[in-house]
Amino acid sequence: MFIAGTASVSAQTANPVGPEKGSLVIVGGGNVGPEIWARFVELAGGANASIIYVPTAGDDSTIVKNNNTVKKLQELGVKSVTTLHTRDPKVANTDKFVEPIRKATGVWFEGGRQWKIADAYLGTLTQKEFKALLDRGGVIGGTSAGATIQGSYLFRGDTKGNTVLVGDHIQGLDFIHNVAIDQHILKRNRQFDLLSFIKTRPDLLGIGIDESTAIVVHQNNFEVIGASYVAIYDANNFAGTVKNISSDSGNNGPFYYLKKGEKFDLLNRKALIEKPAAKPAASN
Repeated sequence: MFIAGTASVSAQTANPVGPEKGSLVIVGGGNVGPEIWARFVELAGGANASIIYVPTAGDDSTIVKNNNTVKKLQELGVKSVTTLHTRDPKVANTDKFVEPIRKATGVWFEGGRQWKIADAYLGTLTQKEFKALLDRGGVIGGTSAGATIQGSYLFRGDTKGNTVLVGDHIQGLDFIHNVAIDQHILKRNRQFDLLSFIKTRPDLLGIGIDESTAIVVHQNNFEVIGASYVAIYDANNFAGTVKNISSDSGNNGPFYYLKKGEKFDLLNRKALIEKPAAKPAASN
């Protein structure tokens, strides 16, 4: 049984919403561990999965050479892995290009620079087919840039570099609504970056994911899996103090952490804290 945490939501706050039927596996970069890969492949259908690999966030010089992710998926028993890539939104807007997505059960976005994904696919038939895949119960996963692109707001989307937090690209693929996602937060000492941003955009929920860690999103809830922490930035909580540990210490600070196994209610912006089991009655 789970009970809601203590955070509140103002009537003015827009509600973030995840996929109604499908799932998202959003990874904070670094080493993607076995637990994360296993969950992604399971949600895609296991050995029967048909997965689209999207390396578009990477540099042109490495896209063809870097097939480690494809090999990993094949090692996990996935028989059908198709690489899909273009820099041209006109190509991404054609039936021929999106045909493999229509047959797929999962999509994986590689890391790199998130604005490259936005330039290629925003507003195209490809973006429409990504959402159609979710609508039929599929899964979309991604790491680093492939994580941030899944939010509605594109954090660190500037073409000049990833130190520019609000730049010339601010629209994500919007698989999860009213959310800005950051990655590598503890490994790269970024844990305060979303805090300053959310102060200017209280309508958005900030989600910061550390390396080797993921959130698995379905409908209005997500679960943390992996090795490290996920930080939650909610403008409704800014009157409190920073919480350094997970939600078991309460979620009344400007940001707080969730650890592996903990869950979060996106609709109400509340950590879902497992209620301790009742102690057995003492015997006479």
